[in-house]
Amino acid sequence: MVPADLISESRVLCRCEAASKKRLLETLAGLLASGDAMLSSNRVFDRLLERERLGSTGLGQGVALPHARVPGIQAPLGAFVQLREHVAFDAIDDKPVDLAFGLLVPEATNEQHLQLLAMLAAAFDNASVRAALRAAEDEATLLALFRDRVFVSA
Repeated sequence: MVPADLISESRVLCRCEAASKKRLLETLAGLLASGDAMLSSNRVFDRLLERERLGSTGLGQGVALPHARVPGIQAPLGAFVQLREHVAFDAIDDKPVDLAFGLLVPEATNEQHLQLLAMLAAAFDNASVRAALRAAEDEATLLALFRDRVFVSA
């Protein structure tokens, strides 16, 4: 089940500028840190980068799903960025990314983390979902798409 507050409009960016994978991760880190007063964007960025060093979280088809376990948070946090231009991300299909969902989970979370990742990956595998996310023109529309199309499979 997707937590009701997994993502909010304040953690969604539409038509964002990011010139590199590093800048995209920094942007996601800032959005994710804004969801918990105990987090700093630097700490979140370090955790996301640490996870990326294990292997790219680029799913292919222009989508990335950077994620990390973070000590001290009580519930999963999500953030989404729709990029204006694609960026290289070392994705599994070697194609650049223009959609990225960042996910933080409590350090001790196992099953919920895997369920959320699987649900998101399955949703992003749907061409019509990706097309709708790319066509959205504002944060409110993106958030509505997550609630109506992405999180429905959970």
